[in-house]
Amino acid sequence: MLTKKQLELLEFIQKRVQRDGVPPSFDEMKLALDLRSKSGIHRLITALEERGFIRRLAHRARAIEIVKLPESMGGEPTTGFQPRVIQGDKGAATAANLDPVVAAATEVPLVGRIAAGVPIEAISDDAHQVAVPQQMLRNSGRHFALEVKGDSMSGIGINDGDVVVIRETGAAENGDIVVAQVESYEATLKRFLRKGNAIALEAANPAYETRVFPEDQVEVQGILVGLIRTY
Repeated sequence: MLTKKQLELLEFIQKRVQRDGVPPSFDEMKLALDLRSKSGIHRLITALEERGFIRRLAHRARAIEIVKLPESMGGEPTTGFQPRVIQGDKGAATAANLDPVVAAATEVPLVGRIAAGVPIEAISDDAHQVAVPQQMLRNSGRHFALEVKGDSMSGIGINDGDVVVIRETGAAENGDIVVAQVESYEATLKRFLRKGNAIALEAANPAYETRVFPEDQVEVQGILVGLIRTY
């Protein structure tokens, strides 16, 4: 799933290629998306390339090739993270207020808050319990839940106040949404990308920059498997 700005840029590139036969310049992209600097365009281009929508060709000016389009632009369905959302009444989610199809629930510890934006706090050992539909849990491994604070992952449907369900693991693959502890104290929810000996933690909101750390400063604590939203 693309963020609004990523989709706007992809649409702009496609229209210019169809009209002129070449993609727009970075200055033209910056003006079209009303961004203050080219660095924002560089981040959007990198995100589109990492998701397989475009390809940059080396040693050629304006060398951007569109590889595929999202469904909203007439492309084939794409795979990727889609939050498995269980909607409940206002207040804590319980088995009683879930859809009957997923009413069979298992309690997992709600261990604190996780930052989807600015750092808040690391994972706490002080745990309450939250009921999670059994079908959301994997067959193996410990699971826990965290309340999301911030909007840096809103582009893929993870909003402030949501409760994310995490499968505990120390390993992640490129593109996974992970709980990562940075420099032994800050916990954050971001997309995981390995770049050589560095780890990039990427937001799903163009207002937030991708943060890159040496791999020994990032500890993966779990992978996102589901989401609970209350009203």
